Amino acid sequence: MASFFKHHWFVCFLIGLFAMGYHQSQVFRPILEWQIARDAIVFFVMWAMGFTLPAAQFRDSLRDPKPALLAISINTLIVPLLVLPCYYWLPTDFFGGLFVSAIVPSTLASASVWTRRAGGNDSVSMMTTVVTNLGCVVVVPLGIWLVLEQQAQLDPWLQVTKLTILVVIPLVLSQIMRHLGAGAWADRHKSGFGLATQFGILAMVFWGSISSSVVPSDGTASPTGELGPVSLLVICVSFIHSVALWLGIILARRAKLLPRNQIAVGFAGSQKTLMIGLQIAIECGVSVLPMIVYHVGQLLIDTVVADRWKQKYSDP
Repeated sequence: MASFFKHHWFVCFLIGLFAMGYHQSQVFRPILEWQIARDAIVFFVMWAMGFTLPAAQFRDSLRDPKPALLAISINTLIVPLLVLPCYYWLPTDFFGGLFVSAIVPSTLASASVWTRRAGGNDSVSMMTTVVTNLGCVVVVPLGIWLVLEQQAQLDPWLQVTKLTILVVIPLVLSQIMRHLGAGAWADRHKSGFGLATQFGILAMVFWGSISSSVVPSDGTASPTGELGPVSLLVICVSFIHSVALWLGIILARRAKLLPRNQIAVGFAGSQKTLMIGLQIAIECGVSVLPMIVYHVGQLLIDTVVADRWKQKYSDP
C-alpha cells in the first residue's frame, strides 16, 4: 500500500481533493472569491515549468521542423474537431469542459517525460509545448467564441490579455532568466520545481471542484455525481486521446519520419495541459472533471504505449 501511494500520490490527492471540494462546496465556497491567488498560482506554475525547459534543445527542432509542425497541427486542430460530436452525447456542462480540454495547449511536463520514456525525440515535444502554449493566447479565446459562446459569456479580448499575462509572460520571463545564467541552478533544482508545480495543480483542481459544484453553467444540476454521464465521459476522453495519439504516429510514419520522431508527434499532439485547462474551465463556468479525466487518461494510456514502444524500437 505504501509503495502504491509513493508512486501514485499525485493521482490519489487529485481524486481526493476533487471529491472533497465537490461534495463540501458550500463550506469552501468563499475560496472562489480569491481570484488573485488563483491567478498567482497559474503564473507561478507556468513560470516554474518554463524555467526547467532547456532552450538549447529547441535548435534540434528548428533544423527539422516537420515533426513539431505535425504535432502542433494535431494538438490545435484535430483534437478539437474530435470533440465536437460529443455535443450530442454529453451533458452541456461536460461537453463544455471537454471542449476546453481540447483547445488548451500541449502539456509542458508529461509530453517530454513520456517521449523520453519511449526513447523518442523530446526536442519535438518541447517545441510543440512551447509553441502551443504561446499560441493559446489566440486559440483558446477563438475556440470559446466559436463553440462555447452561449455557454461561456466571456470577453475574447479580455481572455487574450489574461492568457498573455498568465501564460506568455511567465514562459518568456523564465527563458530570459535561463539565458541570463540561472539555467544551471534551475536544472539542479528541477525535482523541487516539479513538486511545486504539482502542488499548484492540486490547488487548481480543488478550486475547480468547488466551482463545478456550486456554479453550474446552465442553471441545472451538475452531472458530475451521476455514474452514467461520467462513464460516457471517460469513454469519450479515452477514445479522443487514443485517436489523436495514433493519428499522430500514423501521419508521422506516412511522412517517413524516424520512430523517435513518430512517438514524439503522437504524445505531443495528443496530450493537453491540466493547469491552463483548469483555469479556463473555471473562468467559463464549466465542469473541470473532463480536464481531470483527460489528464489521468493520458497518463495511463501513454504509459502503456511508451513502454511498448521502447521495447519495439531502439533509439537510432
